[in-house]
Amino acid sequence: MLLSILIPVYNERTVVERSLSLVLAAPLPENMDRELVIVDDCSRDGTSDILKRLAAEHSCIRLIRHEVNQGKGAAVRTAIQNAEGDFCLIQDADLEYDPSEYPKLLRPLLEGRADAVFGSRYLAGDGTRILPFWHSMINKFLTLSSNMFSNLNLTDMETCYKVFRTDLLKSIPVRSDRFGFEPEITMKSSKRKLRIYEVPISYHGRTYEEGKKIGWKDGVKALGVILWFWLIDDLYIEPYGRGVLNNLTGTPQYLNWITRIIRPHLGDTVLELGAGIGNLSGRLMGKKMRYVALEKDPIYLHALGNRFLRTPNVEVRQGDPEAPADYAEFRGQFASALCVNVLEYAESPLRVLQSLEQSLQPGGNVVVLVPRSMTLYGSVDQTLGHRRRFSRVALAGLLSEAGFAVERSYSVNKPGWLAWLLFSRLLGRKTINKPFLKLFDKTVWLWRRIDWLWPWPGLSLVMVARKKS
Repeated sequence: MLLSILIPVYNERTVVERSLSLVLAAPLPENMDRELVIVDDCSRDGTSDILKRLAAEHSCIRLIRHEVNQGKGAAVRTAIQNAEGDFCLIQDADLEYDPSEYPKLLRPLLEGRADAVFGSRYLAGDGTRILPFWHSMINKFLTLSSNMFSNLNLTDMETCYKVFRTDLLKSIPVRSDRFGFEPEITMKSSKRKLRIYEVPISYHGRTYEEGKKIGWKDGVKALGVILWFWLIDDLYIEPYGRGVLNNLTGTPQYLNWITRIIRPHLGDTVLELGAGIGNLSGRLMGKKMRYVALEKDPIYLHALGNRFLRTPNVEVRQGDPEAPADYAEFRGQFASALCVNVLEYAESPLRVLQSLEQSLQPGGNVVVLVPRSMTLYGSVDQTLGHRRRFSRVALAGLLSEAGFAVERSYSVNKPGWLAWLLFSRLLGRKTINKPFLKLFDKTVWLWRRIDWLWPWPGLSLVMVARKKS
């Protein structure tokens, strides 16, 4: 196994060589190697020459330089992009934190209990240098503020020592360039439902005279970062973005609306294709005897596994909706199947429906939700990766050809039809902005009750069909 140690550096010539020597000599668990991904954030005090010499002496050091000073968050972002290890550990280039504690930080990850581990300076560690009272109070106040908005119970949000599974860390976009990285990654880890552990660490803090860089202005900015990422659900980088899933994390009332329509048509055993991050699964599983959530994306699959870790009636399985062999084992096992926002991505929607038909018991039914009306197809669809939108006739024809008889259809979210027309067709936007989605979600209680009044079709089409044979 490989540990990527991410080290942002800026103007640390007096301590950087000693600090890196400790990192290079730090004990690691058995069968684990290390790489040091060092990002020189445009140092001007001679630090760069020291780093170049050390990189030439040690093959495990990978040195990257920013030509313009951008801040700790930007340096960590660059290091994450270049990390190749199984785990990523963030290490400052000063001497405040003790690399000898790496095994303690890694243990919950290696035992499979955690996705992220934070080292806490305020739990009982081996030793903590006593620093000015107000500095500690500001740290604790920021941790309290973060906990209030993230619904976590951390003792030290601002800690440098944070260790992540690399695949998860690479999937989280980092937007903060300076010290806002700490509250941002904490808020996003909470919203992504990562399993976070804290372990006590020792701390040998510096004074400002000794070179400490973070100040009270960064504390004020941290509060702004906490509030911003509480409001905005910016949780997945583009390669992991079936963007509709990202947007729906912030629209719980809309999801409840969809759930009200779907739930009455599901039997006691359910197979859900493309379960994503479990937005609907968590609302629909209820007291079902068996609920199988099938997902192909490894990041979403991990989120599902965390979400339903202790839910015995839910099985999380890896499978591609377009690969019939991935769920051939389920032949004839389910009373119902759920196919929400899947067919618009599929190369062959018919093949997906035919495979679903094979998974159902005689008389079983399928519930399909798709985006409606090809006349709305535009820039937002292209950004989301949609291959198509559907008419009522086209979807009914596909279901019939796959061996289903259509029993019921719903045209849903007619106000959304106007918004999609505006953003995707008329303005050519790539996304519908998050504040607009949140405003829509807060007023769903009204739109749901008057949806039937509008004369145009809905943004989405829900169709319920029963297996013919």
